[in-house]
Amino acid sequence: MAMDDHQSKVQRLYDACDAVFSSGNKAGLPTLTQIRWLQDLLDGMEARDVGIDAGSGCSGSERSSSSSEDDDRSPPGRRFLSVQAFTRITYVHVHECDDFSIGVFCFPAGATLPLHDHPQMVVLSKLLYGSMRVKSYDWATAPPPCSGPRKSGLARVVAVDEVREAPCKASVLFPRSGGNIHSLTAVTPCALLDVLAPPYAEELGRPSTYFSDIPVPSLPGFAVLEEADLPDDFRVAGAPYVGPELTVDMDTIYRYN
Repeated sequence: MAMDDHQSKVQRLYDACDAVFSSGNKAGLPTLTQIRWLQDLLDGMEARDVGIDAGSGCSGSERSSSSSEDDDRSPPGRRFLSVQAFTRITYVHVHECDDFSIGVFCFPAGATLPLHDHPQMVVLSKLLYGSMRVKSYDWATAPPPCSGPRKSGLARVVAVDEVREAPCKASVLFPRSGGNIHSLTAVTPCALLDVLAPPYAEELGRPSTYFSDIPVPSLPGFAVLEEADLPDDFRVAGAPYVGPELTVDMDTIYRYN
């Protein structure tokens, strides 16, 4: 699992994801060793490594000198996205193929990504700057089917208003554990670097579904989750990726060109 020291951090992350998740290499869920490898790579990443200038959006402890390695390898005149530009939840698309996706959700203070699931997915996340509040659940029984009537079922509480503040360790969730259904609320302006494996694909039985949660007084630590419609005014904006250029495996079939 040795990596090229001259690669950008985002290139190292892409290469590791390709090695772990690509169809030719995958045999079920990744191993614990592979997960720790990916977490270690994510733990070493900062906002500037994916083309975002956190500026005053992060504390001095979050702006370490480690990002200067990628700055030294960047072409002259490289530009960055500014935190101040994110006036609503914005997704910066870094890469997506059939096997995994890499992207960054950027939040203004107070914005909420409503309760949603990640069917059949492994998701690794790294908070790049700022702080957020997390509520999460796992299904108490087998996940409800993605087809047919609106999804609902009994879920076990994993986290209630857990506050995460950068710098913190990368987190991981699995199809049946780790808080697969979660909502995210920005306490301060913040950004979350996400790896989804595999990515959402409604035609393959992996739609993005949103839920409302109803506590069960007779079952502390549990709630009933019911599929819900998004508010009419909820939108996620898109922003271009301006970080270090990726060299990708051209044998992979891409949804985005």
